[in-house]
Amino acid sequence: MSQSDCDLDYDKEDESIAQIVEVKMSEALAELSGKKILVTGASGFLGSHLCDRLCQNGAEVHAISRTERTTDRELLHWWQGNVEDLEVVQNLFQTIQPQIVFHLSGLITGVAGLELVLPTFHSLVVSTVNILTVATQMQCDRIVTIGSLEEPEPKQGEIAPISPYSAAKWASVAYSRMFHHLYQTPVVLVRPFMTYGPRQPIHKIIPSVTLSLLQGEAPKLASGTREVDWIYVDDVIDGMLAAARVPGVEGYTFDLGSGNLVSIRSLVEQLTQIINPQIEPLFGALPDRPVEKVRVANITLTSDKLGWQPRIALETGLVSTVDWFRQQSKAERT
Repeated sequence: MSQSDCDLDYDKEDESIAQIVEVKMSEALAELSGKKILVTGASGFLGSHLCDRLCQNGAEVHAISRTERTTDRELLHWWQGNVEDLEVVQNLFQTIQPQIVFHLSGLITGVAGLELVLPTFHSLVVSTVNILTVATQMQCDRIVTIGSLEEPEPKQGEIAPISPYSAAKWASVAYSRMFHHLYQTPVVLVRPFMTYGPRQPIHKIIPSVTLSLLQGEAPKLASGTREVDWIYVDDVIDGMLAAARVPGVEGYTFDLGSGNLVSIRSLVEQLTQIINPQIEPLFGALPDRPVEKVRVANITLTSDKLGWQPRIALETGLVSTVDWFRQQSKAERT
């Protein structure tokens, strides 16, 4: 068999997997139609994409934000409140009576400063305990909480989180597992890896590099040697929706990643080719961060239990992301 025949068979296999995954996602979305769904962190990167998908498919979405917001979407209802406040959470649950909860809110930062210990503790640990406590009391059908690739990996010996955020995420995950073990809370954990796509905050690596290149400027970077498991936001949302509806997966933790490592340097070079090949990124212009974590998603369990596979290739996702930021830049200039 020739190499071209092998490639053709591989492409057909990929296409078949993508079709199966698409069918499963359509089934999951159909089951969510008409459900009362509560989303914390709804104004964030993942939360905004999740709310869009839920509304598009007929779910009654209740979104929580610290600040007052309005919407013209019939199925999207905004509530103002801070989920670090137990009374606020209790009142929200009593009023909304949600069947499914996605808890996405929390301060995200890799900075190791002492000043971030208490804010991350309250934002991540306290909010998670509040949500799990009230959701358990209200007997919600399913709670989906979010882990992080920054969590310490289980291993022998002492485990030392690399930042206050890492420690708070680790504790939040531990509480989620405890609630399932002790109180049979129907909680499912998902662990998105390095997620990217439209609407990502501009201080993140892909938006930052993309905007520099669109402006004709050479992005200043560290060495770029760190390897990362990149995953497009639509794929992550697919996994979260599956975690909300697939039966019998309570208590599990599911990695949502590509299962492959690509260096930051390689990714930036791909972005440069897409936007402006004449520009040479300035690698080494910034110092490398200490204790950079390298971790790849193990998606075997996710595939087996949820029927989930990533569908968006890295190049395809980067092109879509660049197109979105290019349109945003044009809109801001008009």
